[in-house]
Amino acid sequence: MSTLLERPDAPAFLAGTKLLLIDGKHVPARSGKTFEVVNPATEEVIATVAEGDAADIDLAVSAARKSFESGVWRSLPASERARIMLRFADLVEENGDELSLLETMNNGMPRAFARSSVAGGANWLRWFAGSVTRIYGQTASSAVSAPGEFHVYTRKEPIGVVGLITPWNGPIGTFFIKVSPALAAGCSIVQKPSEVTPLTALRLGELALEAGVPAGVLNVVPGFGGGAGAAIANHPGINKISFTGSTAVGKQLVQASAGNLKRVTLELGGKSPCVVFDDADMDIAIPGAAMAIAANTGQVCFAGSRLFVQRKSFDKVVAGIGQVLQGLKVGNGLDEDTILGPVVSAKQRDRVQGYIQTGLSEGAEIVSGGAPVDGKGFFVNPTVFANVNANMTIVKEEIFGPVLVATPFDTLDEIPALANASNYGLGGGIYTTNINTAHKLAARIETGNVWVNCYSMLDASMPFGGYKESGWGKELSADGLDAYLETKSVWMKLS
Repeated sequence: MSTLLERPDAPAFLAGTKLLLIDGKHVPARSGKTFEVVNPATEEVIATVAEGDAADIDLAVSAARKSFESGVWRSLPASERARIMLRFADLVEENGDELSLLETMNNGMPRAFARSSVAGGANWLRWFAGSVTRIYGQTASSAVSAPGEFHVYTRKEPIGVVGLITPWNGPIGTFFIKVSPALAAGCSIVQKPSEVTPLTALRLGELALEAGVPAGVLNVVPGFGGGAGAAIANHPGINKISFTGSTAVGKQLVQASAGNLKRVTLELGGKSPCVVFDDADMDIAIPGAAMAIAANTGQVCFAGSRLFVQRKSFDKVVAGIGQVLQGLKVGNGLDEDTILGPVVSAKQRDRVQGYIQTGLSEGAEIVSGGAPVDGKGFFVNPTVFANVNANMTIVKEEIFGPVLVATPFDTLDEIPALANASNYGLGGGIYTTNINTAHKLAARIETGNVWVNCYSMLDASMPFGGYKESGWGKELSADGLDAYLETKSVWMKLS
């Protein structure tokens, strides 16, 4: 095993083969298979994990179904479910150092970014714990066709057993975006983390049990998409899927879910525009637009990867962003001064470098960055392209790395067509000091999230999701909770 595990701060959790968590127990995969987990900053193996497949998903679904039908979670008093969720949040914070260390070692993200993911996850748990006591229906007796003859009301009920499939780019954050509302609604869960980054999900499953979440309510089954992921999509015992990942896989899940018409929430890809007007406060806009593509090394579904700058300011802004990006410390996320960690794998590094070469071959001009990084680790230099056009591959396709394409524009009225010339619609940034400009453009960008003079802000109270091929449905907020609930209408004839 890696020398990394000999570090005095290496979590004890990494010792031994990490098993599946099903029905409150650690169990090996029924096939006996395992896979290795690698630190992308060092290329060292840091853990061995049991590889779940269809047989294990079936076992997990059975445990989840048993817990759901027994009412061990959904039938608890709302205040008791909330208390357990609040205890879970406390345990997440109490174990924050371990969780953030695992996240950095597994995903490569800077430690500060991992710490913010832990804090955000705990806050989302608390917000949804508060929502548990606010799940109720409505009465409509005075509005029906024969008032006085019927008592009519609706009930909100948990949707059932849910399959939650999370990606490798934000393991802790996406875990809580999905698990928090599912628990609040009273659902039972089969959670499949990415095979690239399964470690924090397994640890969080343990903390949920410690908090008092009953066995079988939260089952964690690492595995590959073709095995465990496909089994979740096809399983007739699962009532809903929530998936975060690529648009291509999202489309496959829609087809697979047709067997029993599972409810589906999809948070998919993006190619988000970031617009800088001449009147913007450049001390805010330049570093803001730079971090919109640099955060998590560009491995963010709503990364601001298409930059549009008003022509008068174009050269200044593009040069300034390039300067900011090249000044960011690239390195191991365990180093406290690192701002850009590695991308998550050799495959992802090669994908990003391939796009950079494609951009050059199609005639784009590199303003800054672009050169490969030598040595150990899956590092990529942040890269800014200019002299691009809408037909270039790097402008149309999601790269999922720190690669920015910059285009000048003249007037506000040009921007909607430019910004909306994408199959995606997840995020968008606007930098301007003119409130009229901000509101006019925010209304015309076809995207689920718009940030003005800031970027990538998230809060549990605000719905998150995309337009077009960026997804179906919303996560977080009351909208996100409602996705895990069914509404039942009840009619009572009065004598």
